[in-house]
Amino acid sequence: MNRVIRYIQNDQHYTLLTDEITKVKHTLWIGTADLKDLYVKQGRSAVPFLALLERKIKQGVSVRLLHAKEPGENFRNDFDRYPTLWKGLERALCPRIHFKLMIFDLQKVYIGSANLTGAAFGMKSENRRNFEAGIFTDEEELVKAAIAQFDEVWMGKPCKTCGRKDVCKDRIA
Repeated sequence: MNRVIRYIQNDQHYTLLTDEITKVKHTLWIGTADLKDLYVKQGRSAVPFLALLERKIKQGVSVRLLHAKEPGENFRNDFDRYPTLWKGLERALCPRIHFKLMIFDLQKVYIGSANLTGAAFGMKSENRRNFEAGIFTDEEELVKAAIAQFDEVWMGKPCKTCGRKDVCKDRIA
């Protein structure tokens, strides 16, 4: 089987990653340092990214989100509009998260610089976007390494010896 390894930059993040999220059938794991309200295209409309996550959860996809800090007011207001997310989105907050990962069906991975923000991943114009770079691949070794790192944090393995417990508002373990 041919392996996919793609270097993606700037606005390619938006197209490739939203396309991959729509294809997910079973699991979607997202790790990001920063989390803001962002919009994506659905058909001819622009909708909050949260609408896309809600749709995936309604389709039976298990969605996990690790992030470093509480999102802003706009995100929280949009979140309140999607009650499926209240119980269906598995979420954990860890102030030490700085990786940016998206793991698709435990088969493909994005590893890069893009946070879950409009300037990195949303529908911002070319002149307002961050300069981002990342790797998208189904290379087994890279996928397994990303899964292992995400899963260790998700399960709270680093929590036992973490030096930032004083600022952790949502302890995993």
